[in-house]
Amino acid sequence: MGQKKLQRFAEIATFPNVLQYPSDMRGNWENHFKNTHPITLELACGKGEYAVGLGRLFPERNFLGLDLKGNRIWVGARKALEEGLHNVAFVRTQIDKITDYFASGEVEQIWITFPDPQLRTSKAKKRLTHPFFLRRYKQILAPGGYIHLKTDSPDLYDFTKKVVELYGLSLLEDIPDVYAHASVRPELMIKTHYEGLDIAGSRKIFYLRFGLTESLFEDKETILQEWVKQEPIKAVSKIL
Repeated sequence: MGQKKLQRFAEIATFPNVLQYPSDMRGNWENHFKNTHPITLELACGKGEYAVGLGRLFPERNFLGLDLKGNRIWVGARKALEEGLHNVAFVRTQIDKITDYFASGEVEQIWITFPDPQLRTSKAKKRLTHPFFLRRYKQILAPGGYIHLKTDSPDLYDFTKKVVELYGLSLLEDIPDVYAHASVRPELMIKTHYEGLDIAGSRKIFYLRFGLTESLFEDKETILQEWVKQEPIKAVSKIL
């Protein structure tokens, strides 16, 4: 590991807004934030641009960025500290362990911003909008809570819409080209490092907002897997 990464790992261990694999936060986030404001998660947050950007826009809400890469979390955590954003914090952990850190109904919204689309058929279950993950989100979302997906990958966009259709989820908003709209909500204007790279080469930003239902627990993954095998890949993803 390079000297720069080692230094950053040492620093985030001292940051009051970074929790690494916390063992006692499930159901106790109001103790960390010192309030009972609604919680929004940014999953696979990278450098935390969305968590920080949303924290600026909505001071009456709490925001948590989750990622395994401490080197990336350092960027957003330092920015939040510099700006005095006490409603923004970060958790270093694996996303598939999310139910270890949040109690039932403790989270109101989840943002998934420019995740690796995991384009290989064999990797489909690692897509953050796969039912494998959605079932975990369902366990922590408050009634009426929902998921935001913002991506430059047409493949992940189509896959997610297929999941929504197959499981009868509530599709609340579908924007196939965000910046083509004359008026864009401030929260959709937040740009991440990976958005600027246009890795998928689509020249479009796709956005979905959807709710989760109990039908997620039905066994339809064989149907989904067959669809994945038959669906052609529209874009080539680079490994981030």
